[in-house]
Amino acid sequence: MAASTLVSAWGPLRPGVPGLCRCRQPRGLWAHAWRLPEPAGSGRSVAAVSGPGISGTDRYCLELLRKRDYEGYLCSLLLPAESRSSAFALRAFNVELAQVKDSVSEKTIGLMRMQFWKNTVDDIYCDSPPHQPVAIELWKAVKRHNLTKRWLMKIIDEREKNLDDKAYRNVQELENYAENTQSSLLYLTLEILGIKDLHADHAASHIGKAQGIVTCLRATPYHGSRRRVFLPMDICMLHGVSQEDFLRKSQDKNVRDVVYDMASQAHLHLKHARSFHKSVPVKAFPAFLQTVNNT
Repeated sequence: MAASTLVSAWGPLRPGVPGLCRCRQPRGLWAHAWRLPEPAGSGRSVAAVSGPGISGTDRYCLELLRKRDYEGYLCSLLLPAESRSSAFALRAFNVELAQVKDSVSEKTIGLMRMQFWKNTVDDIYCDSPPHQPVAIELWKAVKRHNLTKRWLMKIIDEREKNLDDKAYRNVQELENYAENTQSSLLYLTLEILGIKDLHADHAASHIGKAQGIVTCLRATPYHGSRRRVFLPMDICMLHGVSQEDFLRKSQDKNVRDVVYDMASQAHLHLKHARSFHKSVPVKAFPAFLQTVNNT
């Protein structure tokens, strides 16, 4: 799911429970979608970030991120200069995969696109990337940082399995999806930063799961507008909530209880990640910047 589709972040739902995203409380559970403010002049902003020597493929990744994953774009700007272009390539790769599901009308077409990226990753590791901007930049990142192939493949495989329009059966299934997508992306970002540390990996695993749960929550109004609900069925059944309740944007207490339980599970992962803060190398902290959202 591309970041451009993420909508409506919920703040604290009950007194005493910290909001995961540190956002202002919406006026209603189904408040209007919000986005981070866009730069005033897109062309000049990209040029200012990248400098005069930027290649066409690098610019393509930068612009793709700015349009489709603005939070990832901002956080990548704060990485060390020597890691920045590789981070742009990695996140652009993630955007390309994430937007497949919403851009195809048939699953078969989506499977074909996923196969293209599987073949592309194979070709990258054979030093023969296709003439596609993201693929070329990703190849440069792999060569520069010796990125682990299996993390890239895990992201593709999990996105491919997610092409089915089915709700998660339980929260563990959602966490597995988040581990193989969001956490894998963080493992690769750590490699770009030159970090190989078990504590950092443990923190990345929990942060990725927290991000996956929050992303699922934030995307619920968007998916509802397309007559889709992906929230874990076990939590919905626990509170007696049907998919139709979300489709009609109900604000009943049982609906809020579903959101609360999911947010609490994400917050638990965030607490686990924070428990490693004294053990994680300081150099690894920039990889986790996207866990902090602006108010």
